[in-house]
Amino acid sequence: MAEKIKEMTTPSAATDKKKGAAHTRKTSKTTTILLIALVVVMALVPFIFAALGQEIYTRILTLIGLYIILALGLNILVGYAGQLDFGRIAFYAAGAYAGMIIGLLVANALPASLAGASFIVAIFAGVAGAAVLGGVLSLAVLRLRGDYLTIVTLGLAEIVRISAQNNILNLTGGAGGIPTAGKNLPHPIGLDWLQNKFYYPFGNSGYALTFSPKVYWFLIILVFVVIAIIITRRQENSRTGRAWAALKDDDIAARAMGINTTKTKTSAIMMSAIWGGVAGALFAYVQGVVSPETFAFFGSILVLAIVVIGGMGSTKGVIIGAVVIFGTPELIRAFAGPSGLPFIMWQLPLSQTVVDTISNYRNLVLGLVMVIMMAWRPDGIIPMVRPKRFLTTEAHEKIQVAGEDSVAALAEDDLVKAGDAA
Repeated sequence: MAEKIKEMTTPSAATDKKKGAAHTRKTSKTTTILLIALVVVMALVPFIFAALGQEIYTRILTLIGLYIILALGLNILVGYAGQLDFGRIAFYAAGAYAGMIIGLLVANALPASLAGASFIVAIFAGVAGAAVLGGVLSLAVLRLRGDYLTIVTLGLAEIVRISAQNNILNLTGGAGGIPTAGKNLPHPIGLDWLQNKFYYPFGNSGYALTFSPKVYWFLIILVFVVIAIIITRRQENSRTGRAWAALKDDDIAARAMGINTTKTKTSAIMMSAIWGGVAGALFAYVQGVVSPETFAFFGSILVLAIVVIGGMGSTKGVIIGAVVIFGTPELIRAFAGPSGLPFIMWQLPLSQTVVDTISNYRNLVLGLVMVIMMAWRPDGIIPMVRPKRFLTTEAHEKIQVAGEDSVAALAEDDLVKAGDAA
């Protein structure tokens, strides 16, 4: 009977070729097309800001992209593996300092025409620096969980910041940061050429389509954001991702089921650290200077708030959370400036007082947004939805035709896998 029901609930080969085993395939294609269109639109947005002379918004979008990469890395540890981390900014700092130091060394060693290639080396250096720090952390916390793990990660973040401030090994430049006077990172390869060649004026309007450094860095960050999304999503649906999910639910039960929890926790920490290092190295080149004050404890809180408010374990939630949590105060500060929006006349009576007040209370607005979100959607803006296995429409129809007795026999005799992951 079980074999009979299995044949009934499994689509035939001919049907499988025509329609596919999963009736969610069309939705997946539609989603992919929409995502590609969104990436293309985002790639064009900075050119519009540059033409309007409002590159401050390109700068804000670039920083949002950096925090998306940071939050996606933290989402692996917090959202997938369920390990609370208050030291995210430590990996960010390790990647930034390692990328800046190695980038300067390579840039000075290469000919001037090839100095821009130091950017690629700096990314790998940032990954290596953060990975080493992640390895140290994993050795320290393998037997820790809950509040103890949180305290250790918090302490790690402060150790890294204070060490950088004290100019450890005479590499970090102390409170002044790096680079010091006379040491500047070179422009990446291609930027100077594009700046000279890419210029299209719009008649006599005074506006022109140009390629500026801010546009360049936004496009670079956008590429890394897309790569981070693809890789983290693949990891979520992999064997390792399922092990992370088991560790999050119950580490004792996961160990009883044969999962190596030590290896699983270490992999989560290391992968999370790597993305922190990537974001840090990118930040070093975008900012052009790295200083300890950038890596204060509030940065870790901000990234954690992005993951929690956006939705732990949800990639879409993390992206929206970064826009809301980090973008809201920055956009308010940009709007408050006299050049924030060319369409608003800030010269009106009392307008400057109003915008200054708005700028000063931008973090209060952010706090109110967070309180409202936690009361309205405690699971986050877009909660995580785990993949489920389900019967196809054809299987449901065949079961209804077969009758309830066949369904009971199926439940008792065999477990039929029908359909694909949602």
